Amino acid sequence: MHIDPFIVLGSAIVGVLVGMTGAGGGALMTPMLILLFGVAPSAAISSDLVAAVLMRPFGAAVHIRRGTANLRLVGWMVLGSVPMAFLGAYLLHLMGHAKQAQEHVEVALGAALLLGAGAMVLRYLLDNHSGRERTGVVHEVRVRPLPTILVGMLGGVVVGMTSVGSGSLMIILMLFLYPALSAGQLVGTDLSQAVPLTAAAALGALAFGHVEVGVTASLIIGSVPAVLIGSMFSASVPDRYVRPGIAFVIFASGLKYVGVEAGALGWVLCGVLLAAVSLWMARARPWRRAENVLELASARGGGELEQEVLGVVSSRSQLP
Repeated sequence: MHIDPFIVLGSAIVGVLVGMTGAGGGALMTPMLILLFGVAPSAAISSDLVAAVLMRPFGAAVHIRRGTANLRLVGWMVLGSVPMAFLGAYLLHLMGHAKQAQEHVEVALGAALLLGAGAMVLRYLLDNHSGRERTGVVHEVRVRPLPTILVGMLGGVVVGMTSVGSGSLMIILMLFLYPALSAGQLVGTDLSQAVPLTAAAALGALAFGHVEVGVTASLIIGSVPAVLIGSMFSASVPDRYVRPGIAFVIFASGLKYVGVEAGALGWVLCGVLLAAVSLWMARARPWRRAENVLELASARGGGELEQEVLGVVSSRSQLP
């Protein structure tokens, strides 16, 4: 068994992000193994799933202790997700290790990543606009068994085939299915159901022989302590700053897997960054903040400070 220190370092970085945000593990870990370390897609997916069995319970334990997980809802989701996770692992096994089969796996992974990135963006937008509306209590929600089972089934087969979907795809479906609950409460429920789901997918991967022991051990060594560190920093690092970066990385990886060439990929990513910055400028209006500071200083008798600030701005505007 060979422990790769670079995989340990990379998994530690991903583990910190997972600990801070509760999502992005499979969507970042698997692409890292394939793109940076040349691990075969099927082996990367399976090794990531096995490592996640030890990583995800930490996040679930925190939410269960805080009372932000509905165990009845977890039960219905697991009823659909666990059997389908075995099916997803079996479908991955049927694809085999041939070059054409690996390409099919990469396309499936890319599609899952693009869906996950879109789900994270939509979830981010919903979180910004749902503070006053999502006031339900997670333990008082009326569970809808059949739709919840269907969400679990969809997430289970995607996780079994690609290791992506539990945090990115399933949570957005739950946001629509239970609109009264806050995203934080649904995250706790989703993380709790992800423990048996990931365990089932990992058992399927072990049964069908895609796991590389050295890669899996490297992921565990790096990610498990990092998740604990990320969880400790989660209170001080605003989620709204980390999630957009994760979504951007997932989106870029998804485009790469579905076959977008390097040149076109660069232009697309530049366009996305430009659009995001423009949207932020339009919404945040940072220039208004400077005007408000000057108005406040003037109202408090800070006329000299206001003149000094205006002088500095005027002098800088005259520079070539």
